[in-house]
Amino acid sequence: MSAAVAAAAAAAALSRSTNTSSGSQSPPHHQHQALMPPSPPVLSRYESQKRRDWNTFGQYLKNHRPPLNLSRCSGANVLEFLRYLDQFGKTKVHSDVCPFFGHPHPPAPCPCPLRQAWGSLDALIGRLRAAFEENGGQPETNPFGARAVRLYLREVRDAQAKARGIAYEKRKRRKPQLENGSQESAVAINGSN
Repeated sequence: MSAAVAAAAAAAALSRSTNTSSGSQSPPHHQHQALMPPSPPVLSRYESQKRRDWNTFGQYLKNHRPPLNLSRCSGANVLEFLRYLDQFGKTKVHSDVCPFFGHPHPPAPCPCPLRQAWGSLDALIGRLRAAFEENGGQPETNPFGARAVRLYLREVRDAQAKARGIAYEKRKRRKPQLENGSQESAVAINGSN
């Protein structure tokens, strides 16, 4: 029994004895609610996925030969983990010699390998990077933010875009359009014409 549950039980027992001595009794269903431990907070989908990813990486480190400690983990180990995950991928990535290389929708099947999609790997690294720091890691020693990992993700993105014949272009942020009245008031506030 945890200390919190024991304290709640003691408080409930004290409350019952006080209520009994004063002549009023609360209904029995209220007594059971005081003894129940609070339920754990419901995690968001992102937080649940981040926890699963962190546990998966921890298991990978344990199964590594020789076993790796997180404090000794480097960007090279992260790259090894990403390459290991490729075997579970579902994205067809055509090789340079494949007749369907550069075709977004190939007309027939081919023997090219299935890999993890770039977007999945990018999101995974983002979650693991956050989890590392939440679990006590220092940002400057975060292996998920290593230069080698960033370069690998860029290479995967470019290779997958070429294999599908789709150029990846970084989206440019648009500046919010101000209405004429808003622009005039902004000019008046700044004091410039």
